[in-house]
Amino acid sequence: MSDPALHGGPGTQPSGAGVARAEEAGDLAIVLHSHMPYVEGFGTYPFGEEWLFDAVMHSHLPVLDAARDITLTVTPVLADQLEAEGVPERLRRFLVDHRLGAAANDIESCEPRFRSAAVAEHERYAAALALLDDCDGDPLAAFRAASVEGRVELMASSATHAVLPMLATDRGLDLQVDTGLASHRRRFGWSGGFWLPECGYEQGLEDKLARHGVEWFCTDQSSFEAGDEALAPVATGAGPLAFTIDWPAIAWLWQMDGYPSWPGYLDFHALSMNGVRMFRIDGEPYDREAAEQMARRQAREFLDSAAERLAGYRERTGSRGLMVFACDCELLGHWWAEGPFWLDEVLGEAAGRGIRLTTLGDASRRIRDGDGTPVRQGRLRASTWGEEKDFRTWDAAIVADLASGARSLELSVNRAVAGGLDRDRAERAARELLAAQSSDWAFLDGRRQAGDYAFERAVDHAALAFEAIDSTGVASIEPKLRSLAPDLNLAPLLVP
Repeated sequence: MSDPALHGGPGTQPSGAGVARAEEAGDLAIVLHSHMPYVEGFGTYPFGEEWLFDAVMHSHLPVLDAARDITLTVTPVLADQLEAEGVPERLRRFLVDHRLGAAANDIESCEPRFRSAAVAEHERYAAALALLDDCDGDPLAAFRAASVEGRVELMASSATHAVLPMLATDRGLDLQVDTGLASHRRRFGWSGGFWLPECGYEQGLEDKLARHGVEWFCTDQSSFEAGDEALAPVATGAGPLAFTIDWPAIAWLWQMDGYPSWPGYLDFHALSMNGVRMFRIDGEPYDREAAEQMARRQAREFLDSAAERLAGYRERTGSRGLMVFACDCELLGHWWAEGPFWLDEVLGEAAGRGIRLTTLGDASRRIRDGDGTPVRQGRLRASTWGEEKDFRTWDAAIVADLASGARSLELSVNRAVAGGLDRDRAERAARELLAAQSSDWAFLDGRRQAGDYAFERAVDHAALAFEAIDSTGVASIEPKLRSLAPDLNLAPLLVP
């Protein structure tokens, strides 16, 4: 729960200061989920690849610059887009012309009381450009460098962020997982971790993941856990270790009155005439220095609260607890502009609060080596981290047409490929199926957050898959999907 004092301004004091020292606390695994649906080449403003470019410059690059001892997902569909031909050039041009240029115009034309806010935004985009140039315009190189340097551990995921329990067949699930792992191995290698899209789990999923060599994954079991149970992972009978995310800690950040709601933070929705964000949430001119100070104070409050929670677990059990704090990477920087400051302070001050930072891979290896970290025995239950912790976000009546359509399309593609569809058409149909299965379309459509964009994308991919199945000529890869799933292997669809 967020401390109400944090919304009273910089003069207030965090409530948990000094509650734990090094010998009294435990471990913290920060897991940031980096993902974007396939928007490269599918429109620009207000919906399209501008989302991708803003996520890279606001979140991915600043977070990677600050990152150390954290676990980071890079979904294959995000990596596919960043690897696409022409993206580095368009990304840099967008940043220079449409972000730096707009901020420069605001500096010249805004009211005097907003000038420092416009300057702050110009400086933020200039810093993003410097980070982009540091990786020679290739964001994937920044992910790889952080991994090679040992600052982050990269976690694999499914090909296009499909909610795995909602797929119609084991073949479809194997296609998503096999393609995703092949993508991750080629680009980054693989340490055995797997991010379940939307934390979507159903009983028996661990058996299917084990077939692919998955050693550990994250799941949200907060509807079925009490107290501090989440501070110990669950050993599954199939072998993979399940790290259950600690929702009480995540709520300090994620809930409506959490840290990002402080009135002095940059308002994501309010734009200047040039499209630049320079208003506080309360409508006043943005003060970046004050906002950074608050973000760093909230980071210290987070650490004090985390240390208190971990110390309580240690006192109760006599064991060192593991807090798994997971959120979307794009929350830090893109949606919450001050998020990278918060992260930097958390990482820099954790040791002083008696908290050992760890990646999930390191935690998994320590557990398998028998270091005494507690592991629960128990049954995981069907869940997601979506609304009400079930599957309604992706399967409620409002999006039932998309959900049932995706399952029907999966069955049709399975039949066609297994029935001898020629390779070019089979690959085209499989890629369109993967694109249609993205969890993002139902999520966006159900909330009406992107007009008809999400619905039309899902329907169009389905139509193009049927076109590939039913056409009599050679079906080339749809040009707009030229970079989706380059590591696609049809073998899962050919299993008897």
